[in-house]
Amino acid sequence: MTDLRKLSVLAITALLLTGISGITAAAGAKPAPSTASLPSTSLTVLVTSLINSVGDDAFSTIDLTTLLTTYTSPTPTPLHTLSSAATIQPASSGSGTSTQHYGPYTSSSGDSGTCGPDWATDTFDRHFTVFQSNDGSFLVVEQFKDGSFVTNAGPSPGACDPANTPGTVNGGITGSMHGYFVVPLPSGTVQSSTDSSCLAGNPTAPCTTTNFINSHFTPCYPAGCPVTTFFFHYAAGDQGLIINEWKNASADRGGNHGDIRSANL
Repeated sequence: MTDLRKLSVLAITALLLTGISGITAAAGAKPAPSTASLPSTSLTVLVTSLINSVGDDAFSTIDLTTLLTTYTSPTPTPLHTLSSAATIQPASSGSGTSTQHYGPYTSSSGDSGTCGPDWATDTFDRHFTVFQSNDGSFLVVEQFKDGSFVTNAGPSPGACDPANTPGTVNGGITGSMHGYFVVPLPSGTVQSSTDSSCLAGNPTAPCTTTNFINSHFTPCYPAGCPVTTFFFHYAAGDQGLIINEWKNASADRGGNHGDIRSANL
């Protein structure tokens, strides 16, 4: 969905990056999942547990600082979403893990499908939550909230997925979307800034995954710290569609499912 959003689902292969593609460049491109196994660190295990505790859809939109506190509290309290603010919101939990929140940052990006070309343009708010453990390691979760999309006429997002029937989508179909990236940062990473801007030092610059990570930490994205886990959910209602829901996800979150399809080929 953004900087990386142009990764195809086969390559991911579907991309949400720059806008999400921020991985590389666009808010809508999605990164191709890392071929390496997910690092077995305390933070990746913790975040996976948090995702499993509420499910992928809720994890895409929930306040992660609140979720962490609730998950690790000796006496869990009901989950609730806090109001967003474009300021850092540090919090700590009894697990020895702390969080910093950045955003929201309004973004737009082309969204590539499994065949490669952008099947839609997405608009959404980016939120970044930085997890830090007491051993100094970092992990960044990027959430794409309050999202919407408008389709381009051409191949449907799942048209080139081997498990799908090839199809097309009409232009002008609209719907909602949300999702998340999980980006573990390499050992030895140093946090270089806590600037509340997405691109540290430049509050007017477009927000991408790359801009945020590489300006707040030792530069590593996307080559040194790829997206290892991702999930995006799109829903379009009726609008004459054969299939009106598309899930684009990494293998550890169940892989791709469904489509936004107007006609079969």
